[in-house]
Amino acid sequence: MKARTPARFVDGYLGYLLGQANHALYKGFDAQVRAAGLSSIEWRVLATLHDGEPLTVSQLAHEVLSKQPTVTKLVQRMGEQGWVTLLADPADQRRTLVKATAAGRRIARPLVDKARAHEDKLLRSLGASEKTALRKLLVKLAAGEAPRSRALPSGE
Repeated sequence: MKARTPARFVDGYLGYLLGQANHALYKGFDAQVRAAGLSSIEWRVLATLHDGEPLTVSQLAHEVLSKQPTVTKLVQRMGEQGWVTLLADPADQRRTLVKATAAGRRIARPLVDKARAHEDKLLRSLGASEKTALRKLLVKLAAGEAPRSRALPSGE
């Protein structure tokens, strides 16, 4: 009897699969981000801030998966562009809060709609319950690294 060749490690490794899934999700959307005049990290900042409360620079860095010094420089440049505003945190004057401006929200909103449409297209082979389960599992995995509550998008 012929021995079966074992599957490659990466074919079942969660980190690899998540990375590949992220790449598949973003690669088709990147051109739209670029066409709007944004880099991928600028997009992540505006997507994070456009419909929420202001965040500290460190919270924002965590959310956009970048280092705080990088985000500090980035939001200063984005402030000069008029896309975000930097505010002193009333609870702690040493901290800076970052908030999307009306101009930043105007850039983000159509891209958010396009991102949703792109995601829907990519996930069309999944049923509604699979999509819900996938989101819940990903939220649970993400919370393992940084515990905090996250609301799922409504209707999911």
